[in-house]
Amino acid sequence: MAEEKLLLQMKGIDKSFPGVHALQNMQFELRRGEVHALLGENGAGKSTLIKVLGGIYQKDDGEIFIDGQKVEINSVEDARKAGVSIIHQELVLVPWLSIAENMFLGREPKNKLGFVDFDKMNSEAKKYLVDFGLDLNPLTPIAELNIAQQQMVEIVKAISFSSNIVVMDEPTSSLSDKEAEALFESIRKLKERGVGIIYISHRMSELDIIADRVTVLRDGQYVDTKVVKETKTDDLIALMVGRSMTNYYTRTYNSFPEVALKVNGLTTDRIHDVSFEAKRGEILGFSGLIGCGRSETMEAIFGLDKIKSGSVELYGKKISGLKPDRIIKEGVGFVPEDRRGEGMFGIMDIKFNATLKVLDEFIGKLHVNGKKEREIAQHGIDSLKVKAPGMSTPIASLSGGNQQKVIIASWLAAGPKVLIVDEPTRGIDVGAKGEIYEIMNRLAAEGVTILMVSSDLPEVLNMSDRIAVMCEGTITKILDRTEASQEVIMQYAVSM
Repeated sequence: MAEEKLLLQMKGIDKSFPGVHALQNMQFELRRGEVHALLGENGAGKSTLIKVLGGIYQKDDGEIFIDGQKVEINSVEDARKAGVSIIHQELVLVPWLSIAENMFLGREPKNKLGFVDFDKMNSEAKKYLVDFGLDLNPLTPIAELNIAQQQMVEIVKAISFSSNIVVMDEPTSSLSDKEAEALFESIRKLKERGVGIIYISHRMSELDIIADRVTVLRDGQYVDTKVVKETKTDDLIALMVGRSMTNYYTRTYNSFPEVALKVNGLTTDRIHDVSFEAKRGEILGFSGLIGCGRSETMEAIFGLDKIKSGSVELYGKKISGLKPDRIIKEGVGFVPEDRRGEGMFGIMDIKFNATLKVLDEFIGKLHVNGKKEREIAQHGIDSLKVKAPGMSTPIASLSGGNQQKVIIASWLAAGPKVLIVDEPTRGIDVGAKGEIYEIMNRLAAEGVTILMVSSDLPEVLNMSDRIAVMCEGTITKILDRTEASQEVIMQYAVSM
């Protein structure tokens, strides 16, 4: 790969927001046919840099060159004309429209009469889907697809713009190993065509598979660029966080013989005959392939799904059949997989989100006890070390790790006996992951039972006391941590 074949150069990029200098003299280069990973903790400046390139933000200073020509990118349309497509971590598909309609939204092919040519649009969409190896009907509404399929459609949509520069922000966060491999194969095809790919991921293991070079950012500044094959993972982590991560997974194993949660023969439309016990102070991990029933089991326990048969008992008291508000009062909390869509109110501040589960503690019939509300919020901020200017800061402006801390704080304010955490560190940087692990370990030591759903096998193996492996809607095996390995887990995840 010749040095002179630079597809993209970003020089001296500066971007400030009120009270925050998000990017300072930032630099980044991308070659043709290269996958260049962008690493850094949440808040390091990755998203801001990409949004400047994509025309979502306008830079305050600096220069952007594409194919050696200086370009001004002041809008999303400017970016697309310059050959830049961005696949955002948060999906931007319209659920009630079809796959084809989403792919060609705003650029629908027209017939001679000026109407949308649906036949041509569906035919073109089908070609892209087939080229990407997806067996999907272009007429299918987005709402009927699972999260992994929606992610794949978003990727195909971006590629359909025939862009020379494609940015992928956490593209595998909702994909199974098989789907991720299909994505990697498509990336290899794009490389062969000379497309440059900027790849953002918190999964360090993916870098060796797909990336050529990696640039590390920290606190809005450029740190270094490394060749992936010549660099150790520990060295990259040290560059990202500014220190070595000797205790990445924090876990002390406790011994509480008392059974906290007992699930017996739980059956819904999506799971069948699920049975297990979770002890007080235990972290019980749930592993398996996408669609195996992990999240569906948690939703049934929490009262979000109608139970056909079976029971759930919390410290000997039956809670199955209760509505979520009653289950919360009984002592069960639920941190959902979709942090932004289901776990928080993005337009509200930290104080509102951190106290949402305990409104009755400070809202009376005639007045709101503002002092009590602030005390609860501040306790959550302090105990979970939320990094923010103050409790009035909009939660949407926080990094993913700090958003997750606020969501956990809101549940801890309610004093849960059992806390369900679905994909607790998805889309969170390595430094924040370590902090989330510390929180979970502390809660378990205090006697809180944690049901942890995770697609990250190292996370499951290092944080769980036991691991419940699921396949096709039921538990196929419960493994003790001493007998579990990635190979053993996968064995039970793919066969009954």
